[in-house]
Amino acid sequence: MNAILIKGAEVYAPKYIGKKDIFIVDKKIVKVAENINAPSIFNCTVIDADGLTAIPGFIDSHVHIAGAGGEGGPATRTPELPLSKYIEAGVTTVIGCLGTDGMTRNVESVLMRAKALRNEGISAWIYTGAYQVPTPTITGDVGKDIALIDEIIGVGEIALSDHRSSWPSPYELLRLTEHARVGGMLGGKAGIVNIHLGDQYNPFQPLYEVIELSKNMLKLTQFLPTHCNRNDYTFDSAIEYLKKGGYIDITTSSYPYFPEYEVKPSKCLKILIDNNIGIDNVTFSSDAGGSLPGFDDKGNLIKLEMGLPFANFKEIIDAVKEEKIPLEEALKVVTVNPARILKLHNKGKIEESYDADIILIDNFSIHSVIANGVFLMKERRLVKKGNYE
Repeated sequence: MNAILIKGAEVYAPKYIGKKDIFIVDKKIVKVAENINAPSIFNCTVIDADGLTAIPGFIDSHVHIAGAGGEGGPATRTPELPLSKYIEAGVTTVIGCLGTDGMTRNVESVLMRAKALRNEGISAWIYTGAYQVPTPTITGDVGKDIALIDEIIGVGEIALSDHRSSWPSPYELLRLTEHARVGGMLGGKAGIVNIHLGDQYNPFQPLYEVIELSKNMLKLTQFLPTHCNRNDYTFDSAIEYLKKGGYIDITTSSYPYFPEYEVKPSKCLKILIDNNIGIDNVTFSSDAGGSLPGFDDKGNLIKLEMGLPFANFKEIIDAVKEEKIPLEEALKVVTVNPARILKLHNKGKIEESYDADIILIDNFSIHSVIANGVFLMKERRLVKKGNYE
């Protein structure tokens, strides 16, 4: 059995619990306490973490793991991100999605990339579908995909309020949402519908219409809308949506490229906290691997960038250093919140019986990364890379 004993780390679980030892056996955290002595039966790796901080591995809930893009033609398709990009960002769990191109790409390629990432050492799940409605699937139905395929936990990202959307009617969106919900029930999954929000004013209106059509049988928590910080008016609408009990996801990668439009993610957290709005229903995701296109008023592509996983870590650190948000609060949006919302059991906490996904940080930089009980980065050195890196 593989065993690791981390000694004397300042532990944010994500709640701060003080200076503790963490004992890991195989993939699980088996004990968190002061002064743990590993039993002699274990061939144990002991890590002196004095001066280091231990936090849960990050859950990045919206990543184009098999590549994306193409809005500017075939040469603008983004490639798959290698394993090292996730490790360097402290991402130990990733949720993959297809995105804009549900026409020349397919869900099968996203599924196979998730399987590869699992084989390489991190945890991975995916959404079936793409921007379009009817949306591409593997079995022919989103509910069947979710119920039958282990790695599939929901459907998305479905594009709304965007010029690239297929503009589904409220009834089409209601039917898709119901199938996702029932598939989730049958498969023991979240069955959530991940929504891409575009630049249209009042972007949440289609979701309110679905709830109304269902006679309030469906709830706003059936959706996880993303890109909620893409501009001021979308974020203002997201605040109202959050107050009504919905989930919102803040995209971290796009801010540096579109500062004239985007609301900085760390600033979003500050605004919510200062206005006494709870952040338990808020998540951060990187949109890594996705193209970040900019269009002019005539719909012409004028700018194209690509998201990276490290954006999440940067915005969490900025929330702490620049916005003076306590670390245990900032960490929620990339740990316990996505774990709860997406029903990723045993993820998101440093706690006994949870998966051993841990980041050790030193002076706000990543020192080591453990995923499923295995060092992928140790003392700032990558000890695992993907094939072909």
